Amino acid sequence: MFVAVSLLLTALCLGAAAAKLSGQPSMRQSAAHFGIAWSRYRLIGLAELAAAAGIVIGLWWRPLGVAAAVGMVVLLAGALVTHWRAGDRGKDLLPATVVLVVTIVYLIVALAG
Repeated sequence: MFVAVSLLLTALCLGAAAAKLSGQPSMRQSAAHFGIAWSRYRLIGLAELAAAAGIVIGLWWRPLGVAAAVGMVVLLAGALVTHWRAGDRGKDLLPATVVLVVTIVYLIVALAG
C-alpha cells in the first residue's frame, strides 16, 4: 500500500510540476487569475518537483518522504486558500483537494508503517 500511494502522489506532484515548469497556457492563465507573477508561480512547480523527489526517496528513507508530504500539505492548503480568495468554488477546488487527500493518505500510511 505504501509503495502504491507513494507512486500515485509522486505522479500527481510531477504532473503539476511539469505543467508549471513547462509554461502550459492553462498554468499561465491560473497565475494571472490569482494575480501571481508568472516567475513566482513557476516556483510552485519547483516545490512540487522537490516534493516528488522527496517522496520517491522516502521509499527508502521514510522521514524524507514524510517531510516532503508535510510540505505538500502546506502548499496545497495555500492553493485552496488562493482559490477561495479568487472566488473559485466547486470543480475549481477539486484538483487541489484530491491531491491534498492523497497526501494525507500518504502521511497516514507512512506514519503507520
